[in-house]
Amino acid sequence: NSLVEGIAALFVFSHVTRHLALIKSSGVVHADLRLFLETNLPIGGKKAAMLGVGDAKIGGALQEELGLSIQTGGVVSDTERGASPLPLPDKGAGCQLGLGHSYSRAKVKFNVNRSDNMIIQSIALLDQLDKDINTFSMRVREWYGYHFPELIKIVTDNSTYCKMAQLIGNRKELSEESLEEEVMDSAKARAVLEASRSSMGMDISPIDLINIERFSNRVASLASYRLELQEYLRSKICQVAPNLATLIGDVVGAHLISHAGSLTNLAKYPASTVQILGAEKALFRALKTRGNTPKYGFVFHSTFIGRAAAKNKGRISCYLANKCTIASRIDTFSEVPTCVFGDKLRDQVEERLSFYETGEAPRKNLDAGEVAAEIKIRLEKREKKHRKREKKLAALSTGDEEVCIGLALSGN
Repeated sequence: NSLVEGIAALFVFSHVTRHLALIKSSGVVHADLRLFLETNLPIGGKKAAMLGVGDAKIGGALQEELGLSIQTGGVVSDTERGASPLPLPDKGAGCQLGLGHSYSRAKVKFNVNRSDNMIIQSIALLDQLDKDINTFSMRVREWYGYHFPELIKIVTDNSTYCKMAQLIGNRKELSEESLEEEVMDSAKARAVLEASRSSMGMDISPIDLINIERFSNRVASLASYRLELQEYLRSKICQVAPNLATLIGDVVGAHLISHAGSLTNLAKYPASTVQILGAEKALFRALKTRGNTPKYGFVFHSTFIGRAAAKNKGRISCYLANKCTIASRIDTFSEVPTCVFGDKLRDQVEERLSFYETGEAPRKNLDAGEVAAEIKIRLEKREKKHRKREKKLAALSTGDEEVCIGLALSGN
């Protein structure tokens, strides 16, 4: 290693915005960096000179664009650690702090998957809530079953059982009027009342009943929040991936996006990968044991797979994965989100199911795509007229005559 004798050239930033633009380049050669290297590297000896770069991405980009001989890591890292920083003026610390805040703010704003992240977190929380509600409901059934074991056979739904346990409390104090108001079913209320009078359960102390009622209330509130979260997930995925949600459902679509990491990553996957997303363990086990590979992953939870005959499940899962790939790519690259293509893709899957059962030939992809494109154009025109009408009404309500005249000249 040669000895570093001194600084040959130094790039001084005239403003903090230029420094921010340079560190935000993220692996792309900035124009200022290109000019600095072309100016200060030895003329005619670029290929002979060795340029040390701390960032491997920048090093690869420099080697590709400028044809430089690049070295990263090793000696470069040791040199960076050994180099002492230059003395800064009095305001240097404040400038560095402002630059750090600006860079962090830009990284947060640049996150292209910010809408996808809401879907990923929502579906993860929904899955966790399903497990927790099921576990807690089983605990309530076992706990309250000591006092009223017959209720388990009458009320099978978990959330309803928790509400009933909270309402009934001590079975000896149960009245038919309060029970009918909660159950909204006179036959079931009468069955619960008759079972409470002839129950074989043991007596329970008031403090035990208080704890059971508190826990039942928590489980019932969790079940209520789960319904709200599912509605939020439905509205969110209809904004981000309306075609995918229309085709395969909001929960299955959210699972696909979550497993891929983002909607963009899902759009990059081929249909064969989408088909087995969620079945990686079974796939690797089959490859290891040389057995049959799985036919479906998350797409198995679609209603289409359940409706297909046993011999056609693999074929319809392959076809459905193909349509999911098309829908995800449309959602990723569409400027205006719409579910028109999702409706037509769903109709195609329905026709394919009918073809497997009856032999009736389905429509071609080109015909279905042309119909969907025509519907989308009509919807966009209608939306444009609606926005123009709203702008005109807003101008009339505010008394802005100039805006009204401009709208009238533009042709309604």
